[in-house]
Amino acid sequence: MKIKLITIPNLLTLSNLMCGCLAVEAALVRSDLGAAFWLIVAAAVFDFFDGFAARLLRRTSPIGVELDSLADDISFGLAPAAVLFTLWADAPSAFGWSGGADVLGRYALFAVAAFSALRLARFNVDTSQQTEFMGLPVPASALFCASLGMLAAAGKLVVCKEALLLTAAALSWLLVSPIRMFTLKFHGFGWRGNELRYLFLAACAVAVALLRLGAVPVVVVSYAVVSAVRWLAMRKRRVGGADAERRIF
Repeated sequence: MKIKLITIPNLLTLSNLMCGCLAVEAALVRSDLGAAFWLIVAAAVFDFFDGFAARLLRRTSPIGVELDSLADDISFGLAPAAVLFTLWADAPSAFGWSGGADVLGRYALFAVAAFSALRLARFNVDTSQQTEFMGLPVPASALFCASLGMLAAAGKLVVCKEALLLTAAALSWLLVSPIRMFTLKFHGFGWRGNELRYLFLAACAVAVALLRLGAVPVVVVSYAVVSAVRWLAMRKRRVGGADAERRIF
């Protein structure tokens, strides 16, 4: 079977991958967290357009899906973990990490990369994630980590080592959690059925206007919180409906 490797969607996916590789180099080799942030943002842009191009050109293929996941794990798994790893070096600490504990804590931050891989693998085999996601999408996790690095590099944020470990632990759990998170894929342009998406994008625009790049972590946290509240409300409604049905019958 002849497989066409060089297609426009695949070239966009490879651009995503290259941005991820360069972000890792910027963080680990040059400690340039500002550059790492923008490279991860660029990777996210390429990630959006590769799927868009595949649908537009009708070039979707199994190899494209696999390539996309491999690129995403570098750009949105390894690269953000590298940002956290680099932040650890100059981060203050309330408990005075040293010796083996310091090394163990620093390398534990790469859990973000491992759980990102699990998240991507689950997405590839779970057909129920077409209208909503299960767990935090890897680009959101990556942008959160990258924004911490960018803000720290700009002198606008100080992150202690304990906060870095908590961040890595929270993101690792959110990535593989059962929480159903809404997507930004619109069902047409009407208000009905898109209410949450329009409201969220409007809130994002306000946050960006007020906080500029500082809005990135705020937006990601807000997205996770809103999705969790929505998911819990839907679960409660389903459980309530099931209880009512049992009482009737």
